Amino acid sequence: MKFVTLKPEEFTRFATKSPYKSFLQTTEIATLREKNGWTAYYFGVEENGKLLAASMAVAKPTFLGKSTYSIPGGPLMDYEDTALVNFFFKNLKSYAKSHNGYLLHIEPYYEKVERNKDGELVKDGFNHQKAVKNLENLGFLPTTPENPPILFVLDVKGLKKEELFASFKQNTRNLISRTARKGVKVRELNREELAKFKQITESTSERRHFTDKALSYYETMYDLFAKKSEVKFIVAEIKLGDNKTIGDSVELKNDTTRGLAEATAEHEGASPVTTGRSDPSRESIILSSNTIPIAAAMFMTYGDEVIYLFSGSDEAYMKEYNAQYAIQWHMIQYALKNKFKRYNFYGIQGLPNPSKPGYGIYKFKKGFGAKYGKVVELLGAYELPINYPFYKLHATLAKLKHH
Repeated sequence: MKFVTLKPEEFTRFATKSPYKSFLQTTEIATLREKNGWTAYYFGVEENGKLLAASMAVAKPTFLGKSTYSIPGGPLMDYEDTALVNFFFKNLKSYAKSHNGYLLHIEPYYEKVERNKDGELVKDGFNHQKAVKNLENLGFLPTTPENPPILFVLDVKGLKKEELFASFKQNTRNLISRTARKGVKVRELNREELAKFKQITESTSERRHFTDKALSYYETMYDLFAKKSEVKFIVAEIKLGDNKTIGDSVELKNDTTRGLAEATAEHEGASPVTTGRSDPSRESIILSSNTIPIAAAMFMTYGDEVIYLFSGSDEAYMKEYNAQYAIQWHMIQYALKNKFKRYNFYGIQGLPNPSKPGYGIYKFKKGFGAKYGKVVELLGAYELPINYPFYKLHATLAKLKHH
């Protein structure tokens, strides 16, 4: 075996055919990271002229001039192939150490164990504990992930629309049908309309106390991925005056529309919180377009799957319209029409547990996967000390900072 550096196009050819491919392991994401001060590299393992493994890695000085190396969604390889794993990481560690690195962070897009829709282990299902052992034997340590390690996925390969719809939970089917009766329309946003998306996600983040992405992030993702239709920003809208409920809202314009700018949690399963604030810029968009954007979501359509990344819903219209259900059904149909193998609802907050926060998010997603859904547990995030003295110093200082 031979450890090699790759040209971006060589990496892309390998990545698009890899069974472990992820949109996080693309030259487009490398470009995104480079805009934030990282430097991108491409590595591989070659044998007899054939690539056995490949990776996009990014590096950035993060501590006393020393660099963190990060591999989001990768490397792309079989983690149960002990010889391959050992060869790749020993060579990468040597390369990083000689190029000022002190830490390597990885998050493989590789399943750990097989689980069913309830998060239970599948009897006689696969169990990739050997992959975990291979990493541990090299000195990798579990760490906090940057991306969700536990997902909810809907297998859609070969299914018909009617068959899949009938498999949803009855409440999910009823709410999808209700959105149609209520006149909820779903469409894709163009780049010039991304401010509508940002307004909803920003309001959601303020209320739910998490950090939203900047508008420039959404615009950059559009610029990088939209040319190949690998990113989609979807909005659900209602027309002013379509029914009594909306008409009543228009009559409230002298009361600053009573919080039209407020957004709900990521999914309808969460409890709404009203703050009563309004946003004049949002009101101007509503009045000029004669439509109200009441929910929005961002999707990646990469490789074999459609991936649901971010979303928000306008709290003022959540209970009346349940617009996220319309968005999900719209994109599930897109996945079917375009022959994707699975619809990835992305992260759930740990394995399903009714007593833990975030269970409502899992229930929302499971409503679409009552028959064909499953919980996917990935290997998780790991870090490997490259320059141990610097790694130990950084860990000590970080510990002191949090006390």
